[in-house]
Order: sequence, then C-alpha cells, then structure tokens
Amino acid sequence: MNKSNMSFRKFVLQDWAANKHNTKGRIVTLCFRIANYGRCNKTARYLLLPYRVFYTLLFEWLLGIEIKYQTVIGAGLRIFHIQAIVINQGAVIGENCTLRQSITIGNKVDGGQCPVIGNNVNIGAQVCILGDITIGDNVNIGAGSIVVKSVQPNCTVAGNPSRIIKSADNLEIIKQ
Repeated sequence: MNKSNMSFRKFVLQDWAANKHNTKGRIVTLCFRIANYGRCNKTARYLLLPYRVFYTLLFEWLLGIEIKYQTVIGAGLRIFHIQAIVINQGAVIGENCTLRQSITIGNKVDGGQCPVIGNNVNIGAQVCILGDITIGDNVNIGAGSIVVKSVQPNCTVAGNPSRIIKSADNLEIIKQ
C-alpha cells in the first residue's frame, strides 16, 4: 500500500500487532511512527516539527535509542529490549523485522552508504551491520555478529566477521 495514502491512525499503528505483549516495543514504534509520518505527508512534516524535536530529545538524548525519524522502515517492526539501538537515517529496513538491544545499523565512514535490509529479518543482540550491503529476505543474524558483506536470502549468519552457518540450500550447519 502507498504510505502517502495511508491514514495517520493506520500509519502509526502499523507495528502495534507485531509488538503484542511487548509494551516497550509498542511505545517506541508508536513514537517513531508519529515522528516518521512527516516523511510521507508534506503537511504533517510541518505540523509535527515540535513533536520531532520532543522525539529526538527523549529518545536520542535521554533514552539512547537512535532511530532517526527519517529512516525508511517497513510495517511490522518488532523491537525487544530497547537499549542502545542505533540506526542511521540512510538505512532501509523491510517489513516484519525484529531488532534487539545494542545493535548498530549504519555506514562504515561518514557520508558512506548504509545497509538495505530485506523482509522478515531477525537481528540478534549486539549486532553491527555496516556499509553499502544488502541483507536478503528471511535472514537470521546471530547475536554478536559483525556484518560487513551482503547476505543472501534464506540463511543464518553469525560470527565476527559474519559467515553463513545455515542456508535454505544446505540445512546442515556449515563446518568452520
């Protein structure tokens, strides 16, 4: 659905069901979507300016959650354990993705390109995803992984540097 035609209520609640039984996740995604609404609606961009200042002060400065309101994130975002999440505004995240604590998604150098993350990606705790890379659909990224190379769809990666440990083609864990 074209997000510019989506009602405000539907837009800001697009992650609500994905965070069922997760009050913190619901609050963070709701606040993000309210600030993010101006990206799709020119009138709201101006009306929400005071709210975006509040969002930046509260989330980035006080709570340490840096999900820039300009970031493109698909519906169904799930956030567990909201501490220390940093997402560069240039990153693109697909639908039905899960984020956990202490993750960084961004560029390798100032002004560099950011990752594009597909749909149904599950990102573990303390993961760094950096640079001009693509993470395919249906990928699991293990806790503590450092991902600096593109990842094919339908696989599991882990480690530092990350490597494929399971894929749809080979259901066995790949020996190291």
